[in-house]
Amino acid sequence: MVSTHGYVAATPPLGAADTGGQVVYVLQLSKKLAQLGYEVDIWTRRFGDQPREEPCAEGVRILRVECGGPDFIPKEYLHRHMDEWCTRASDRVQRERLRYSFLNSHYWDGGLAGQRLCQAFGLRHLHTPHSLGAWKERQMRTDFPGSAEKFELVYNFAERIRAEREIYAQASAVVATSPDQLELLRDDYAVADEKLCLVPPGYDDTRFYPVGAATRDGLRRRLGLEGKVVLSLGRLARNKGYDLLIRGFAEVAAREPSARLVLAVGGEHLDAAESQILEACRALVHELGLSSRVTFMGFVADAELADFYRAADVFVLCSRYEPFGMTAIEAMACGTPTVVTTHGGLFRTLRFGVDGLFADTFDAMDLGITILKPLRHGQLAARLSRNGAETARSVFTWTGVAQQLLGATEQAEREPGASGDPTGLRARNTSRVPA
Repeated sequence: MVSTHGYVAATPPLGAADTGGQVVYVLQLSKKLAQLGYEVDIWTRRFGDQPREEPCAEGVRILRVECGGPDFIPKEYLHRHMDEWCTRASDRVQRERLRYSFLNSHYWDGGLAGQRLCQAFGLRHLHTPHSLGAWKERQMRTDFPGSAEKFELVYNFAERIRAEREIYAQASAVVATSPDQLELLRDDYAVADEKLCLVPPGYDDTRFYPVGAATRDGLRRRLGLEGKVVLSLGRLARNKGYDLLIRGFAEVAAREPSARLVLAVGGEHLDAAESQILEACRALVHELGLSSRVTFMGFVADAELADFYRAADVFVLCSRYEPFGMTAIEAMACGTPTVVTTHGGLFRTLRFGVDGLFADTFDAMDLGITILKPLRHGQLAARLSRNGAETARSVFTWTGVAQQLLGATEQAEREPGASGDPTGLRARNTSRVPA
């Protein structure tokens, strides 16, 4: 695996800058590939006081390579240092005589690095974009039509989209995580159908599962949650749409006196941009007169995450744009009725009113009324809880994700022009696999 940005670690600081669903995806997928007989190396960037190598699980280790100095570098700018990273990584591969069956890269910075390594060592290259520059740029221009120049400076859209086109053209296969993303790869990036595959993210079914009513009541008391709890959690980033949720919750609060909004957002330590987003959300809560109805919980430790999902009455994925939405799948798996944004890929896989609900997060009334439905109607809440957990178990476990990824690898092996030894995948399935 090649995933170069963020804090990739055996126990990652989820919620820290650039450290969220993608890091979870890479770690969990690597562990499941190891259980299926592979040895997996997760290649990432080394910064701060991180060790060069870290064991992650049986058959999985994290290998860190320096580039760009000792400080954290946001993912929007990391591509500038990928030549240095690739040179050092290639030297280490050769020095330690490492041999790999295939390489799976993640996001466009990892894709640039992965493609170069695959060309150097004759490997099949599976690339997982996670999100797409063209989609994000379009959504942000729609949301903030007067800020295009500012966004280009911050997010490097032109450079990102150019690099994405290059990666997708050269990769052996491109792994979309949602139907929407698959269509965008085909229509906006002209990726050939034979190169595309759809593999959704997964969740850990040994951690995220429903509990009985008595256990749930005990969790609510322990966590100090009262009333009808609407929960959202994740990194503090503009695209996560917490301000949109606050406006939608104002519609809920006006109709349901017992409703409470809990925002468990951010990491253990906030940078300046994250602090600014948090303060803007607090100001909006005050402006709307919701101070007594909204609680900012801050960072939730990974060990407590499943219990927070279980204790809530409704979970909301409120993003402005969201390639998939791992938190929503985890909430569904815990039996919590879930509302997801229509500006993302997950809602396409849900049956409205059966295993989930979805709403336009930019429409406060639509979002608020949709959240209100399971709070008001017990039979609907019970149906969403039961069917949501069943859908999560049947579609989104990591075992199924790993098996689908291996299937995509075999498909890439059969396609004309696939790089690497065309007969080697099954024969060497105990080789090390970069992730």
